[in-house]
Amino acid sequence: MKIIERFEIPYYQYLNENGQIAEEIPLLAENKQALTHLYQLMVLVRLCDAKAIALQRTGKLGTYPSTRGQEAVFVGIGHALNKQDIYIPYYRDVGSLLQRGVKFSQILQYWGGDERGNCFTPDSQDFPHSVPVGSQPLHAVGVAYAIKYRKQPRAVMVTCGDGATSQGDFYEAINVAGVWKLPVVFVVCNNQWAISVSRQVQTAAHTLAQKAIAAGIRGEQVDGNDVIAVQHRAAKALQHARENEEPCLLEMVCYRQHDHTTADDASRYEPKNLREQEWKKEPIIRLRHYLEQLGVWNEEKEAKWQTECAKQVEQEVKDYLDIKPQPIESMFDYLYATLPAAYAEQRDILAHMERVTHD
Repeated sequence: MKIIERFEIPYYQYLNENGQIAEEIPLLAENKQALTHLYQLMVLVRLCDAKAIALQRTGKLGTYPSTRGQEAVFVGIGHALNKQDIYIPYYRDVGSLLQRGVKFSQILQYWGGDERGNCFTPDSQDFPHSVPVGSQPLHAVGVAYAIKYRKQPRAVMVTCGDGATSQGDFYEAINVAGVWKLPVVFVVCNNQWAISVSRQVQTAAHTLAQKAIAAGIRGEQVDGNDVIAVQHRAAKALQHARENEEPCLLEMVCYRQHDHTTADDASRYEPKNLREQEWKKEPIIRLRHYLEQLGVWNEEKEAKWQTECAKQVEQEVKDYLDIKPQPIESMFDYLYATLPAAYAEQRDILAHMERVTHD
């Protein structure tokens, strides 16, 4: 017997759960201004998340997927993206979308059942939310192929959860990326749960990052609670994608500190006390400890920022609630280029009902 190939999966962590920094660190770890910005974003995202859940509980929002405990993943990768890059999200990407010019009121609008919330900004080429599990990586390789064909210095970043890596679409996407050498970065938010299915039940692979090996692309595992590691490795992967057309799979290891969505009850399947145990690793407090050690954050600044975030969130909620609903007949407007007669009749009936109701 002879060994044909050997593979290694690197693991990156610079800031541990106690707020202690490693000996070898990226430049970001010394950039006090950038770290403060990342911290403030994570705090804002957590407050946005809490408000969205409260709105759903009071009947003012539809089903909502919490991002609690996963803030470092989306804030970190969002910060790593360049403006010209194309971002293809799934459905927990608040921290990234806010940095891509999307308003929180728009995110609420989408989860409130109004598809207009998916129309981000006029000049944005980013894709809308993707709720189907695992379909968006295929969209990403299509976009990446177009970028390569046009010889553009851009990269594509696509996100998904750990459950999506068990889908055939995911394997097809990373395989195409490897064969065609596409400028795409696959980010897997491994929050340990695919709805009620645990990470251990989903796959026998020791890491999700090693799934990249079969596709012939690079795979890395990153502490998804360390925003420094997340941002640094994402930035490196995007740089390799832009400059060398080198695809990469980044597994961000974190933990879901809420039910899968507000329509879920994780107490029916989640082991008792596991969430509390994992909370010790959560991303915000560890970065705060580090910022305090650097002398750039304190209780006074924390209180001031919490107040500012609360004001921002309340204004966004007001903007969301003030959005005028679309006419009910508009549900027919985007189905066909030319609406079939049967549907046209139904649309006319609804339009008439709408006028009668408001007259």
